[in-house]
Amino acid sequence: MEEHVAVVTMKSLLESGVHFGHQVKRWDPRMKKFIFAERNGIHIIDLQKTIQAIKEAYEVVRKTVAAGKPVLFVGTKKQAQQAIQKEAERCEQYYVNNRWLGGMLTNFATVRKSIERLIKLEKEDFSSFTKKEQAQLQKEKAKLDKNLCGIKGMTKLPGILFVIDTRKEAIAVAEARRLGIPIVAVVDTNCNPEGIDYPIPGNDDAIRSISLFTQIIANAVVEAESETGLKIIETLQEDDESAPAAVAEAKAEVEEEEVEVDPANYVASAEPAAAAPSVADAAAVEEPIVEEDKYYAK
Repeated sequence: MEEHVAVVTMKSLLESGVHFGHQVKRWDPRMKKFIFAERNGIHIIDLQKTIQAIKEAYEVVRKTVAAGKPVLFVGTKKQAQQAIQKEAERCEQYYVNNRWLGGMLTNFATVRKSIERLIKLEKEDFSSFTKKEQAQLQKEKAKLDKNLCGIKGMTKLPGILFVIDTRKEAIAVAEARRLGIPIVAVVDTNCNPEGIDYPIPGNDDAIRSISLFTQIIANAVVEAESETGLKIIETLQEDDESAPAAVAEAKAEVEEEEVEVDPANYVASAEPAAAAPSVADAAAVEEPIVEEDKYYAK
């Protein structure tokens, strides 16, 4: 069987807008160590820290799956729902992308009863019931399927959780911590990284960013038996000089009230400390990193 090496490039991180945080006024001070700089009222995440966190998360997920334990993907916000379902199904793992039911982990025995009820309804022939009874049963089935379809085959607690937006999924995080289940989570500049076993600093609002992180974790599951691990390309190659233009085209979609940031003008700071990736020539250092009228209105 041919081995495939999972690859993450700095260019893909930039194109996905991973480095854009929230407005400065909405930050969580506990994220300070993951922030590279502040530009035009927006925090810029240190991609060097992000890359290191991706490596650690990839390895722990790979080892968890290799040990025979399942992974649970969690992301119920609009931007994450499709990516969570798609990647979880691709790597044949479980997911929650509609609503986190309280007690889904801490009261798993009861949740299993609901899952068994759903499986029974799916096998049921409703033709022998009255129209009113059929309507009620169909409604019950649809409700259960909406919330539980992603964990229908989960017969035991997951070995690890992958979470998008720890603020929105606070209940899931609390339940996992109570049960001692390791957590891999994407943490934006307005999140609290404390209590997260493997925090990945990055944009948790842009669809492209969410898709990239979810794809990386799904690849870790798929490559669980591989010894090659994850390959990171941290520099922009010479043939990637068109990166700024590509970044502009890759602006991520966000919720209705949110405004996208144009990564085309992103330039690394001239400060010597922890050099952040640059996609522009040195001559362009004087240009603004983020256009003032294009903030994430979070």
